[in-house]
Amino acid sequence: MGTSEFHGVFPYLVSPVDAAGEVMTDVLARLCDDLIAAGVHGLAPLGSTGEFAYLSWPQKRRVVETVVKAARGRVPVVAGVASTTTADAAQQAREMERLGCDGILATLEAYFPVPDEGVYAYFKAVAEAVSLPVVLYTNPNFQRFDLSLPVIERLSQVPNIGYLKDASVNTGRLLGIANRVGDRMRIFAASAHIPACVMLIGGVGWMAGPACLVPRQSVELYALCRRGAWVEAMALQRRLWDLNQAFAKYNLAACIKGGLALQGYAVGVPLPPQAPLSPEGAEEVRRALAAVGAL
Repeated sequence: MGTSEFHGVFPYLVSPVDAAGEVMTDVLARLCDDLIAAGVHGLAPLGSTGEFAYLSWPQKRRVVETVVKAARGRVPVVAGVASTTTADAAQQAREMERLGCDGILATLEAYFPVPDEGVYAYFKAVAEAVSLPVVLYTNPNFQRFDLSLPVIERLSQVPNIGYLKDASVNTGRLLGIANRVGDRMRIFAASAHIPACVMLIGGVGWMAGPACLVPRQSVELYALCRRGAWVEAMALQRRLWDLNQAFAKYNLAACIKGGLALQGYAVGVPLPPQAPLSPEGAEEVRRALAAVGAL
């Protein structure tokens, strides 16, 4: 694993793009600055909330350039890399390293199902293309492949694959992974999991879109978990869970972009053909944010 140790709250950043297809760098930089001021431990552009599947390569590059410049080395930037082809994913990873990222969040896009051997070879190639720490990202709800436990165990032997971010809803799966990989790989939760529960079973933090909207509360929750103050942590977790539930109900990017708009960030709407947040969704998000003091 690399010299940096990733831990804590990594908001999955939105990708603000205007009607002409230009990345709105000013609002993205301001969001990064404010998240860092709120105490987040890292930034993760080009995750699911960052609409990686809808962006062109120049747009992806511009998003990451903006985030790296805004971070100014204050927190690590772990950028998403995703492709249907192994060669393209490795090339993306090399470019992210060249742009100054501190880590790679690697996922596989698949149109046809990919067997375990192909999944293993893809992630191994991405890791070997860079000297950065690599976070494996698996989200079986949206992907035509899964990182099976045997493949994860094999990938944990690759020196710079040191983390896994799992967006299944199965916290028991995370415990099974942790039991298999031992201290070779650290586990990050996603918004689909209850982060406090993942911390209790040995997770090191979470990478999630809702942390864009409630960074201070997320950092407080992390600090409570680290102190082992589980009663207080669960009291805060219960208050935050309505936001996670809204996030799960509506389009990921629409929900976070809609919430950020309520907070005064003109980040625009998701890239078509995705729909913007409905009025009903916006009201649900508004209520959830107001309830935790995030408006």
